[in-house]
Amino acid sequence: MQNKDTALFTSTFEQEVYEGLTAFPKYLSSKYFYDAIGDKLFQDIMAMPEYYLTNCEFDILETHKEEIVSLFVHNESPFSLFELGAGDGRKTKILLQHLVDQDADFDYRPIDISHNALELLAKSLKKEIPEVIIHPLQGTYFETLRNIGETNGRRKVVLFLGSNIGNLLHPMAIEFLGNLKDSIDEKDLIFMGFDQKKNPQTILDAYNDKTGITEAFNKNILDRINKEMGGNFNTDQFLHWEVYDPQSGTAKSYLVSKKDQIVEIEALGLKVHFKTWETIHTEISQKYDDDVVEWLAKKSGLKIVTSFSDPEENYKNYVFKKNSP
Repeated sequence: MQNKDTALFTSTFEQEVYEGLTAFPKYLSSKYFYDAIGDKLFQDIMAMPEYYLTNCEFDILETHKEEIVSLFVHNESPFSLFELGAGDGRKTKILLQHLVDQDADFDYRPIDISHNALELLAKSLKKEIPEVIIHPLQGTYFETLRNIGETNGRRKVVLFLGSNIGNLLHPMAIEFLGNLKDSIDEKDLIFMGFDQKKNPQTILDAYNDKTGITEAFNKNILDRINKEMGGNFNTDQFLHWEVYDPQSGTAKSYLVSKKDQIVEIEALGLKVHFKTWETIHTEISQKYDDDVVEWLAKKSGLKIVTSFSDPEENYKNYVFKKNSP
């Protein structure tokens, strides 16, 4: 049995861990994979040969940067370039450098839940592309959407790279895109990456590499609970498991208890019982095709302006604008 006595939460992280581990079935949010260790692990994931998404998007941005930047600049009017989940900004720097080379009038506003990631990004930009004016914003996508609407009349271009939209099931994606649509004007643009449906084995390999980097990344949420909440998870007693449904295009990550066990989390006053092979759902990674993206756009009040893809069409970046009534 779970100890469900009223808990006093000192953070959203604590509250969501409590809610997720007392639910049935159990779940934890993938946004809490990220701290200094999680940030480094995700950089390692993006460098893996199995993780095709990074190279595909790099190729798209490098190949089409002139056309993309031309869309952003739009008659040379000043604009703010927002980026949701900016991370280390490695891919974005391709566009930032080209914008600087074109003497574009813009500022860059990276948004990330990780303060560590934003600090590292600001330092690297100061060194590599010092001409970029940067205004970092810490928080989740939902928390910072309101900041996107407050740009003192400047045009807005919103980047959402890495197919991070795939962390949301379709109903939540429609809600998110609808909120994003409400934060922009008719002259603004959204530039967003969508991983495409493909050979199911290719997708499974990207999220369950043989070297164990993705396993360590998923288990980092348990390590964070241990460090920050006084938990006693033994991560070796949990199996990282990935599944993919090619019909729905949904990849799911789980941590599976290898034995019957009780985990205590001191800060929450919580004892969590796991049966053998019981799961914690940690992440989804949705895959798409043109029809699904067009449906999402229509449902959320957006329209597709154009798209860019790698030669094999494993990955696409779509450009959206507000759909005028």
